[in-house]
Amino acid sequence: MIYNFLKRSIDIIASLMILVVFSPIFLIIPILIKIDSQGPVFADTPKRVGRNEEFFKMYKFRSMIYNAHQLLKTDPKFKKIYDEYKENSYKLKSDPRITKVGKFLRRFSLDELPQVLNVLKGEMSIVGPRAYYPDELENQQKVYPETKEYVKQIMDTKPGITGFWQVTGRSDINFDKRVKMDADYVKERSILSDMIIIFKTPWAMISGKGAL
Repeated sequence: MIYNFLKRSIDIIASLMILVVFSPIFLIIPILIKIDSQGPVFADTPKRVGRNEEFFKMYKFRSMIYNAHQLLKTDPKFKKIYDEYKENSYKLKSDPRITKVGKFLRRFSLDELPQVLNVLKGEMSIVGPRAYYPDELENQQKVYPETKEYVKQIMDTKPGITGFWQVTGRSDINFDKRVKMDADYVKERSILSDMIIIFKTPWAMISGKGAL
């Protein structure tokens, strides 16, 4: 299929360009993370669900305290925000686990930069649906059973670093609306729509309203 060939070509070229253009940042960010807090440079998060429901490890610069994801579920002091996390479609407006450097990285989506490695490995695309956590998909489909068909459509393609709902400034919408937008993208996807999203992404990063 011509679309798949062109999309993969764009993914490789764009990823290599990002690695070259942002190479100084790739060197500086790990130093800042190490100075700011203890723990690894990359986020220690669970695997995500990719195309055909295959799990993969997403690369992200660590923007939270070490072992943040596990602590959210097991540490009693985080119980309140864990309940809020689940109620708000796995989103938190104020998260005490985020480090000082992490706030800056997240503000401009710089924590997402290492995902170009996932793209080069063929696990992700530059543009695509959100890469969801397995428990997020399981739990949210129970809350929003009408989304099961949308999720099935999303699993037909690779998740993306950026996507339709990110560049529209709607990053904080609930799961049901988010997967509907992701499914609409999958249904109508084209090289033209991908290029439009790519060109809108830098503004989404600068404004702090979307992912890379």
